[in-house]
Amino acid sequence: MKVFLIAGEASGDVLGAALMAGLKKHQPDVTFLGVGGAQMEAEGMQSLFPMHELSVMGLAEVLPKYRHLKRRIAQTAEAAIAAQPDVLISIDSPDFCLRVAKLVKAGSTVRTVHYVAPSVWAWRPKRADKMARVIDHVLALLPFEPPYMEAAGTACDFVGHPAASIPVVAEAEKQAFRARHDVAEANPLLLVLPGSRRGEVKRLGPRIGQALEPVVARHPQLRVVLPAARNVVDQVREVTSAWPVAPVILDPTGQPVAQAETEKRIAFAAADFALATSGTVALELAAADTPMVSVFDLNWLSREIIKRMVRVDTGNLINLVTDTRTVPEFVGENCVPNKIGAGVMDLIRDASAQRQAMADCMDALGRGGVPPGERAALAVLKRMGVQQLP
Repeated sequence: MKVFLIAGEASGDVLGAALMAGLKKHQPDVTFLGVGGAQMEAEGMQSLFPMHELSVMGLAEVLPKYRHLKRRIAQTAEAAIAAQPDVLISIDSPDFCLRVAKLVKAGSTVRTVHYVAPSVWAWRPKRADKMARVIDHVLALLPFEPPYMEAAGTACDFVGHPAASIPVVAEAEKQAFRARHDVAEANPLLLVLPGSRRGEVKRLGPRIGQALEPVVARHPQLRVVLPAARNVVDQVREVTSAWPVAPVILDPTGQPVAQAETEKRIAFAAADFALATSGTVALELAAADTPMVSVFDLNWLSREIIKRMVRVDTGNLINLVTDTRTVPEFVGENCVPNKIGAGVMDLIRDASAQRQAMADCMDALGRGGVPPGERAALAVLKRMGVQQLP
């Protein structure tokens, strides 16, 4: 069995790697090709080109790289058509992936699957119809998403979110982490996650630094840990050099992928609180039982366009899955240092309201069941009519 996969950012790389592991479990002769990051390469795929080239967010940010991205779209589609795989599985990054799928559909009979349903419940509902024209099967991370895709005419299975199967970190591992990084038990530990894209770090890094000034003044013993993505480590070091507290930067450069991910997972659990960009990281924090403040912003032009399309009042996935609003968010015009800093101090003062919502969220996403990556693999194989499945 031959599978062509496409992932365009760090979260997609995580999904892709788990899916690949699931496919290997149930189809041991499977081979992989396509585009992915370090984790997918560790599962046995050599990427056509570096995945980070596709990690661009926002309308204004994409425009300067449009021609390059267009060439990569054509290159990827041509490679998929030439390979004639049993299935093409694209993962998130719909602006890139759906363009590839359209070209592949026009030039072949390859079956197409997209992993991560479009958030049509949040904005741009017509995306479901657009996806249904080029995608045969959608794998949804959230339990309320399949009806939206089925109404548009494409098969859709809820497979759970990978955060629901993150292993629980033992107390001894947390204490060992603090000892390794010289963080005393008495020191409150704040996990800061400014994003995995260069644009995010550039935009949010300075604001986070300013937001931390009153927090450090109020809590002088506060320590900060920052797990940096491989492609932004140097930028993170530069941005954080002006922060009022020097963070412990977890640099994955030169480390095996599994080792770096384990250290990051332990950091999530060892922290008392988190300040994180919006996205799937919220679910990783929920899995670690680490309460958070959520921040997000885009280039001014992208922000002005997108805010007119949004249909929900929250972008935090814990809030959405549980239909609560326990996680504070500072988005767009509210993503400013004084408000973020006040939010962090409120969190330090009392984080109890978030904990039940985080537990409920993990249960809804399938915690305790078959791992989502394997469920996704089984859904792909079942819809393809592959026999001998458990």
